[in-house]
Amino acid sequence: MPPRIKKIIGSFAILLFLAVYAMAAVSLHDLLPDNFLLELLYFAIAGTAWGAPLIPLLSWMNREP
Repeated sequence: MPPRIKKIIGSFAILLFLAVYAMAAVSLHDLLPDNFLLELLYFAIAGTAWGAPLIPLLSWMNREP
């Protein structure tokens, strides 16, 4: 598959993933008790954890044909 097509597919997949991830993170936040420190910890983890699932997609996008 040409690199240009892989990058287009990957870009749309990233946007879709981030939209679903953000909605899931906010929905899951509603289940947490109302505690400032717990919310701070939750959003610190949720705000950085989105990158790990994208690593295989990014490596696929940048792999040579």
